Amino acid sequence: YGAFSRYGVVAFASSLDCPGLMTTSARKLKRYYLKLAKKDVFDATTCSNKRSRLNQKQQIKSLGLPEQYFDKAVDPKVKKLVTQAAKLLEKNGIELKSVSLPHTKYGIAAYYIIAFVETASNLGRYDGVRFGNDRTNFGPEAKRRIVLGTFASSAGYADKYYEQAAKVRTLIINDFKKAFEQVDAIIAPVCPSTAFKIGEKIDDPLQMYLSDVLTVPINLAGIPALSIPCGFVDNLPVGLQLIGPRWSDIKLLELAEEYQQLTNYHLQTPNL
Repeated sequence: YGAFSRYGVVAFASSLDCPGLMTTSARKLKRYYLKLAKKDVFDATTCSNKRSRLNQKQQIKSLGLPEQYFDKAVDPKVKKLVTQAAKLLEKNGIELKSVSLPHTKYGIAAYYIIAFVETASNLGRYDGVRFGNDRTNFGPEAKRRIVLGTFASSAGYADKYYEQAAKVRTLIINDFKKAFEQVDAIIAPVCPSTAFKIGEKIDDPLQMYLSDVLTVPINLAGIPALSIPCGFVDNLPVGLQLIGPRWSDIKLLELAEEYQQLTNYHLQTPNL
């Protein structure tokens, strides 16, 4: 959070919004990151003094495997590939440790309450007065988030939903802080399963939201994470994520580059 300027981006959830980068290798990603992670006077979240000390951190020497990210809800085949990746890094000098992030299970609920409330507030400006089209022009998912966010922030419900979600967010932040006292970074699956078919869950948004269970805690905590390929299950790609404390972005990218020097999954594509 705060790595890249959000100036010019339509606001979704202001305390969560973080533009990201996608490219074909960690090496390229690092190059683009260094060009874009700059202070911007138009976005106060980019003005952290800690960023200048970013490159003075030590190399990542230990990785944590959070037990909650490898539980029974995660596809065993996905767990196997991510574990194999961790073992490969261990062979190359990285120490592996088990860590715990006990409030992970509350991440989805907290994230979607906070995100929806902030969305309802941010998109309130699109009322047809200032920008031409009104909110009826939004798609069904945007409308769903506006309606649920308005409900969760309404009188009598804000303390029951939004305030409780904010407290859970603090617990999740503290979980990561404690974990990073034991390890330099964390390795975990990106998603509990491989990709589902296009349109398969369109009528069940809750199931789609649940596929974010392993990534939204990172967004709530405002810390950096990156996803890289680590193999295939049933001809579908599987991603692992590297998660680090605030401003450890470069060190995560360097570790990802090291992994991609040992493997070639980022060069492979599914056999269609």
